[in-house]
Amino acid sequence: MHNTITLKSKHAKDNMTEKPSSWVVKHAPLITNGGLVLDLACGSGRHAKWLAQQGYQVDAIDRDAMVMSGMVDINNINIQVADLEANNAHQWHQLYDGIIVSRYLYRPLLTSLTNILKPGGVLIYETFMIGNERYGKPSNPDFLLRPDELLVSYSPLLNIIAFEQGEEQPPRPAVMQRICAKKRG
Repeated sequence: MHNTITLKSKHAKDNMTEKPSSWVVKHAPLITNGGLVLDLACGSGRHAKWLAQQGYQVDAIDRDAMVMSGMVDINNINIQVADLEANNAHQWHQLYDGIIVSRYLYRPLLTSLTNILKPGGVLIYETFMIGNERYGKPSNPDFLLRPDELLVSYSPLLNIIAFEQGEEQPPRPAVMQRICAKKRG
């Protein structure tokens, strides 16, 4: 059974424990100013916190309420606890100006995310790809993108703004794939 718990934040909090991804920072300005953004599988909320500070309204979703507890008192963030991979996965009741996915892959959600983007909405997605097993976790192929997988998945559905893949060193060695794309219309 799927349960969603919604916690509304009320107070601003200034400190962030982890910097947002440079890919997200670079492409987030393409999202409508002050728009509604989904941070999917947000973890402790490094992107949700940064986006909220930039004036966006953020729905931060993750399955771990304890990990997200540091966002409870931050303005502009709506926390939702949901297991996106459970039977009867999350039912979307919103359309978003932007969607952020970082370091998470659940293939059944991949192309369905375009259904909850508003026309002109922006998808910013980055996660690990094949080759990352050389550096540690994730190493299971189920959690690693294949070469060009984001490009192949989203090209028929969205206008591609930027795409990259390959090895990176800072902050830790990894093999990543990234895309920024905009919904037509």
